[in-house]
Amino acid sequence: MSARKTFGTQPCSIARTLDVVGDWWTLLVLRDVFRGAHRFDELKSGLGIATNVLTVRLKRLTDAGILERRAYQEHPPRFEYTVTAKGRDLYPVLIALLQWGDRYMRDESDPSDAPPRVVVHDTCGHAIQPAFSCPHCRSEVSAQNARTVARADLPRELRNARSARAPRRNA
Repeated sequence: MSARKTFGTQPCSIARTLDVVGDWWTLLVLRDVFRGAHRFDELKSGLGIATNVLTVRLKRLTDAGILERRAYQEHPPRFEYTVTAKGRDLYPVLIALLQWGDRYMRDESDPSDAPPRVVVHDTCGHAIQPAFSCPHCRSEVSAQNARTVARADLPRELRNARSARAPRRNA
């Protein structure tokens, strides 16, 4: 078996992120933790994942600071996994994947094949379709009206600001 390729040294934020969360089991573990599964046995049975695979994914996520491991029982030792602030910042990524799957991975020949899950806003209880917006002008952002550019190509006043990132929310 060959060693896993690493992208962590590439000068690309997408590649570096994929080095941590770039396999399907890792994203599915995160999905289930966001849905409320926090214990190893819950994750294992819910995902139908092999023990060794789940162990490696949980270690990678805790080492990266995305999940936190907390003891909930001493004898025998048992742990639960909770999402950290760093992990919560991955929620929009998972929702974007969910929305993409709802749109493109449905069985078009089956009119009853509705999306299996809906994103609901806790405050008002309504189903929502999250969208990206510019923190400066508040207009919606899409592939048709946004692009990535090298930081060096930005005007000087924007180059050193943490600008191109959305404002951090309190965790």
